[in-house]
Amino acid sequence: MDSRHIQFRYTSVFTQAQLAQLCELFAAAAFWAKDRRPEEMERAIAHSNPVVTAWDGDNIIGFSRATSDGVFRATIWDVVIHPDYQGAGLGRRLVETLIAHPHMNQVERTYLMTTHQQRFYGRIGFEQNSTTTMVLYNRPLGELLELSERAGFDVSV
Repeated sequence: MDSRHIQFRYTSVFTQAQLAQLCELFAAAAFWAKDRRPEEMERAIAHSNPVVTAWDGDNIIGFSRATSDGVFRATIWDVVIHPDYQGAGLGRRLVETLIAHPHMNQVERTYLMTTHQQRFYGRIGFEQNSTTTMVLYNRPLGELLELSERAGFDVSV
């Protein structure tokens, strides 16, 4: 596929129509995020910097975002390319554009989570790192307070 006409942009503001289009992209290309809603994406984007989009005319065909402190750590989230455009190097360009951003290009470490794309990210330079992976799943506030109290923390306000 000739992808020279695809435009990559740093994007911080999305219209409601673009947010809906973005959710359609996730539904088509991301098994792990197929049910995202426009209001959720708007909130996630508002707390992300940078955000990179790939466009074929007026159509969003790629998306990625990151969070970073600009110095020590960054995390890449949501690297997505529409299935009709996969295999043309666009995912790589999304990631490279993301990490070239001034808020990302000098951090000591950039992290990401992936289920099946280790080889893809390895070709870009990422390495597997099993020593730093932990996760905290969101729990109701009452459960979190109970856990804190059991650990000996005073949680009174």
